[in-house]
Amino acid sequence: MNSRSTSHFKHRRLLAACAAAALAGASLPAMSQQSTWPTKPIRLVVGFAPGGGTDIMARALAQALTESLGQPVIVDNKPGASGNVSAAEVGRAPADGYTVLIAPTSVETANPYLFKSSVLPSRDLTPVMGVGRMQMYVVAKPTIEAKNIKDLVALAQAQPGKLNYASSGTGTAPHLAGEMFKQSTGTFITHVPYRGSAPALQDVMAGQADFAFDPGIAFPHIKAGKVKLLGVASDRKSPFFPEAPTYADLGIKNASLDIWFGAWLRRTCPPMSPSASPAN
Repeated sequence: MNSRSTSHFKHRRLLAACAAAALAGASLPAMSQQSTWPTKPIRLVVGFAPGGGTDIMARALAQALTESLGQPVIVDNKPGASGNVSAAEVGRAPADGYTVLIAPTSVETANPYLFKSSVLPSRDLTPVMGVGRMQMYVVAKPTIEAKNIKDLVALAQAQPGKLNYASSGTGTAPHLAGEMFKQSTGTFITHVPYRGSAPALQDVMAGQADFAFDPGIAFPHIKAGKVKLLGVASDRKSPFFPEAPTYADLGIKNASLDIWFGAWLRRTCPPMSPSASPAN
């Protein structure tokens, strides 16, 4: 085992230990006098299609937790409304620590302003822990007439409204990254929402969408030449593609955005300051 895989294994074991402790601690009020947890399978609910960034995070966590806890941890994909369907699923589940929402933080920050729902995460769910962070990559269909982000901006400025970008859904981080990119570069590009990053990427590879802000799931397709890597939607260099230009390299300001993922449980007691959903 090399040093990189050893480091990955240690990180996964540490994540599993932290997650188990956090979930057990958050579940204690609901479990009353139960002295052991878990005693049955745990379900991780994901609000996006399989193969996307959230799904990848959840499956890595599920494998590590299964090994750590000795109980099956199952990923259950419930795509729809940019994660709101999955949030509602967890909000209706028993508050016993066996149904966990794995989602990007947009489910709590952006979604309440975009969708009407019976569940408000800040009121009905309890944040348990941070799960991970991903950079986003600007990837385009192979036939696009651009070699990098700078070329993409020039192409968009020359053809206002003709280019489009695919995202994992309205209000998600890839959507916000696209709008921030448009504001910073002064371009008019059409947004096309999908039910996850995986179907969005599929249409980019098929040439049905021009480009996307990808949360790292396109790596094998970049290496295979099925999509074109134009740059990193961040001010930080990518550890995987250090030669790829960043926003900082190109002078694009106020557009850098990484995706943060977390875990939530159904809230077992009312919040200190109840609030109403902005969308209601």
